[in-house]
Amino acid sequence: MRHVIALDVGGTGMKAALVGADGTLLHEARRPTGRDRGPDAVVESILGFAEDLRAHGTAHLGEPAAAAGVAVPGIIDAARGTAVYAANLGWSDVPLRDLLSARLGGVPVALGHDVRTGGLAEGRIGAGKGADRFLFVPLGTGIAGAIGIGGAIEPGAHGSAGEIGHIVVRPGGPPCGCGQRGCLERLASASAVSRAWAEASGDPEADAADCAKAVESGDPRAQEVWRNAIDALADGLLTALTLLDPHTLIIGGGLAEAGETLFTPLRAAVAARVVQFQTLPRIVPAALGDTAGCLGAGLLAWDLLDRAAPTDPTEVTT
Repeated sequence: MRHVIALDVGGTGMKAALVGADGTLLHEARRPTGRDRGPDAVVESILGFAEDLRAHGTAHLGEPAAAAGVAVPGIIDAARGTAVYAANLGWSDVPLRDLLSARLGGVPVALGHDVRTGGLAEGRIGAGKGADRFLFVPLGTGIAGAIGIGGAIEPGAHGSAGEIGHIVVRPGGPPCGCGQRGCLERLASASAVSRAWAEASGDPEADAADCAKAVESGDPRAQEVWRNAIDALADGLLTALTLLDPHTLIIGGGLAEAGETLFTPLRAAVAARVVQFQTLPRIVPAALGDTAGCLGAGLLAWDLLDRAAPTDPTEVTT
């Protein structure tokens, strides 16, 4: 059965699947990255995992994978197939596409940014299905974004489009790791809410999920922390919708797990900021959870094969 390898590389673990042409997950697996053993070990873990997936496909599906798609964190150069930088994996300028292709018998390999790859899946087969313009914003340790246009993700001229987390929403605010002050992710990410609630509650172990529960129970300290985060998030999303005019805003990541505790006040806050020339988009939770990156990697691989396929029967060679 024809299939592709889909691999989503995270900071500590990897999720993988063999994906059929119709999107069916034919095999799923997980494995640690080996980050504790250093950057070279991470690369070898990825290559070895992909090689094992190829062997599984050959043994159980009758043929090796036709292509592979890989989603990785950090800065990537998709055109060169290079993982340029990823602080949490400790690597720089890794020619991952070529290394994987060589390990997989020369099959084509697509390399994508983890958030934009997850956004591709959410846009095509998840919460944004049917929307020709969408913005996917996961609220996790940081905040990133994926701009969806016509079924594809806009990478930008230099591969960094969608970095909404580094829009400054509070000039002169708390310092961000990027070097600016008052960035959106410094104020409205899950980690930002965790920090603010730990300080407000006096419990250093408290996190964003605890804050959401306290909001639901009526704790005024939690409600203030939550309101501050939602106000910052609404300001950042207003900038995004002004520039992009999406049909749908898809909110994912850990903070979105709070459900309507997040979405009801967030929709109201964005609606209150929209003015006459702007159009309020649908604001919906992500649908695919932590499988989005892996599913998106599969889509990247199939897209690669579709682009390579001849459209004129006279172009077929034997």
